[in-house]
Amino acid sequence: MRAVCPGSFDPVTMGHLDIFRRAAAHFEELTVLVTGNPNKRTGLFTIDERMELIRSVTRDIPNVRVDWWGGLLVEYTTKHGITALVKGLRTALDYEYELPMAQMNRRLTGVDTFFLLTDEKYGYISSSLLKEVAKYGGDVRGLLPDAVVEAVEAKYRSTNG
Repeated sequence: MRAVCPGSFDPVTMGHLDIFRRAAAHFEELTVLVTGNPNKRTGLFTIDERMELIRSVTRDIPNVRVDWWGGLLVEYTTKHGITALVKGLRTALDYEYELPMAQMNRRLTGVDTFFLLTDEKYGYISSSLLKEVAKYGGDVRGLLPDAVVEAVEAKYRSTNG
């Protein structure tokens, strides 16, 4: 069975990486799908930069591939013959947000959504929180993969002059 794990991943965190590893153990192939419009700069990293960072931190997981998509997720799953979505849940708020989308995706295409609970050591982190901490010089080591820490720090050095 092939699955997709969609998200903006701006940037990819240790929590994301934990979900990728655990999901990859249950599926023949896991596509980490960076979502968004590649022509718009809406985050810290471009789509291409996010994809390259994800590739670098998942290099040791043989059944993970990385792709991007700018349309409806169900169009991607249909086009690529994917039958499962994987979502990580940190809190009940994540569940409340994800549940209606999972139900709609199932209704539209029959794709099932598998929820993985985030490891408790990563439950409080989010990409946006870590960007905020890093922007003001806080230490995000251990919360982002090392290569991502370096990329985030370099990005903020270049934007702050």
